[in-house]
Amino acid sequence: MIKMIVSDMDGTLLNSNKQLPKDFIEVYQLMKAAKIQFVVASGRQYYTLVDEFAHFDHDIAYVAENGGFIHWGNNTQTMKPMKAGDAKEIIETLREQEGVNVVLCGQKGAYVEAGLSEEFNVELQKYYTKNQVVKNLLEVDDDILKIAVNDFKNLESSVYPLVKEKFDSDFQISTSSPIWFDVMPKGINKGEAIQLLQKELNILPEECMAFGDYLNDYEMLQSVYHSYAMDNAHPEIKSIARNVTASNDDNGVMEAIRQQLLHMAAK
Repeated sequence: MIKMIVSDMDGTLLNSNKQLPKDFIEVYQLMKAAKIQFVVASGRQYYTLVDEFAHFDHDIAYVAENGGFIHWGNNTQTMKPMKAGDAKEIIETLREQEGVNVVLCGQKGAYVEAGLSEEFNVELQKYYTKNQVVKNLLEVDDDILKIAVNDFKNLESSVYPLVKEKFDSDFQISTSSPIWFDVMPKGINKGEAIQLLQKELNILPEECMAFGDYLNDYEMLQSVYHSYAMDNAHPEIKSIARNVTASNDDNGVMEAIRQQLLHMAAK
């Protein structure tokens, strides 16, 4: 019996135009009637996720900032936050890389330094609706959940390998798309967050489904038994998932959930 369904957002639940499935509310109500807890697990900030689902009444649980922030019911948990000064060397290293944009992701909001290009500002607003321009990231007074790094041209070829080699022993570093990666405190990922929810809600991995498409979903898919990679997923995600569903542009998440609900109803 499925008691929890978890879905990534970008490249998974959302289509390429960043839109929810047209039948999402209908399928959500079916899940609710079956007493299934729906969880959104994303690299996006909590405030952006809340805005995405504000148009209808629900009790969705949120795993935001790739596992750094969790909200369910009346409960909120911040996982191993750091201070901006703790990441001083990382921020200074990234500042030296041409074309790199840095977002400091805090509990109160996101922070960027002045001088953003219009291209990056558009990209920023997709994932961090609550953001603030500051003079110096190192002077931010907030609990920092992660550092998000953007590069439109050289992320996978140079910037990510550089940061991975230099800081991997002390931080969790994971790509979330071809133009974004995240640097987090060691041990922070979506999988750890889902395991916390499983414990809090008394739900077994065998009672969970999860959907993902990119490398920041790796641990999340390993935290459940019924793991689904999207047809458009990264090859490494397909290699560990027990199932593959249709792409995000072909409503793969909703179709797989409908099939599972029909299976449950037939028992």
